[in-house]
Amino acid sequence: MSSENTDGGTDGPLDEHQEQHEDEPTAEPVTDPATGPVWDVVVVGAGPAGASAAHAAADAGRTVLLLEKAELPRYKTCGGGIIGPSRDALPAGFELPLQDRVHAVTFSLNGKLTRTRRSKKMLFGLINRPEFDAGLVALAEKAGAEVRTGVTVSKVEQHGSAVPDRRTVAVVLSDGETVLARAVVGADGSAGRIGAHVGVKTDQVDLGLEAEIPVPPSVAEDWAGRVLIDWGPMPGSYGWVFPKGDTLTVGVISARGEGAATKRYLDDFIARLGLAGFEPAISSGHLTRCRSDDSPLSRGRVLVCGDAAGLLEPWTREGISFALRSGRLAGEWAVRIAESQDAVDARRQALNYAFAIKAGLGVEMAVGRRMLTLFEKRPLLLHAAITGVRPAWNAFADITRGATTLAGLVRTHPLARRALNAVGR
Repeated sequence: MSSENTDGGTDGPLDEHQEQHEDEPTAEPVTDPATGPVWDVVVVGAGPAGASAAHAAADAGRTVLLLEKAELPRYKTCGGGIIGPSRDALPAGFELPLQDRVHAVTFSLNGKLTRTRRSKKMLFGLINRPEFDAGLVALAEKAGAEVRTGVTVSKVEQHGSAVPDRRTVAVVLSDGETVLARAVVGADGSAGRIGAHVGVKTDQVDLGLEAEIPVPPSVAEDWAGRVLIDWGPMPGSYGWVFPKGDTLTVGVISARGEGAATKRYLDDFIARLGLAGFEPAISSGHLTRCRSDDSPLSRGRVLVCGDAAGLLEPWTREGISFALRSGRLAGEWAVRIAESQDAVDARRQALNYAFAIKAGLGVEMAVGRRMLTLFEKRPLLLHAAITGVRPAWNAFADITRGATTLAGLVRTHPLARRALNAVGR
């Protein structure tokens, strides 16, 4: 990852000064007779980001409470593609519940110029989010985190009557209960309470629509091991078909504000695939939000990660790898914040977390924005390159396998760098 300073005013991570405690971490939160238990880390949201944060903090021996408003397992609008960076960011011991292994990709340009590229090596895997997310939560629980589902957070307080001292954060639940923590990680989605508390700002909002379509064995067999990516009719839009056994996940995404056109795109997409006669088991929609460059990643002893921080790749809107990686970092730095004895040290650790995010995922997002601009302006050029130019296809395959990233590709390949530089001209 680039070591370029992206946090303004520092040349690298700040020196870490952590006060050592004489007592070893206990398995249960410290209980104050006046206020009740005080957790080291409270994580809000049990998706991949939250579960990864909870696992990292619990694995470090801290007391961790993971809160989730839904009951698990629960459905999440998501294609469910696990690319190399996602696989590599999984906690040790986690077994991927793969529904299919992708070795071929069919590309089309709004249903035309269709071409399939194949690979002897697996490109990426496909999962169903309910069991994937539940498995990550189970692993966090095994590491020592306590999990509470069906719990809604109404607000977070860092000063006021609910906060016994400056080293704690009050997480106030909808039923009036107050949970105290030394550090809080927000992983409750792009419209969650914690992101609002931190003041997360976004500059790209997209609408994704998706249908889970059960199909007969003859149709499922035709799709096994192969996905479809269709570059769509609106600038920056695209559609996908991901096979998962006897179900096809079919979806489209485009900029918010194009709701009617996005719905038409999905209907037309399903029809031309010959799938209009099959009744979807689930039809859903979801807004994805990308953070602006100046958006905060923390406030006091509260950190945000994953969708709650607006962390995802702007071109493909891939978010699982960003959630897993940012969640792990948030969990690790939340431990340091929990150990901080004053506001100055807590702020230092929060800035270190921001530096780690911006120097890694932030660089990838910057390249993704430029790729989105190129795609919006020249979709035919991009389609022709990936389907007809072997180095371009190899680059796509390397990214999906995890051999490189968009940022790494631009850094090491002069041709890719010149193409992106030409976008702004």
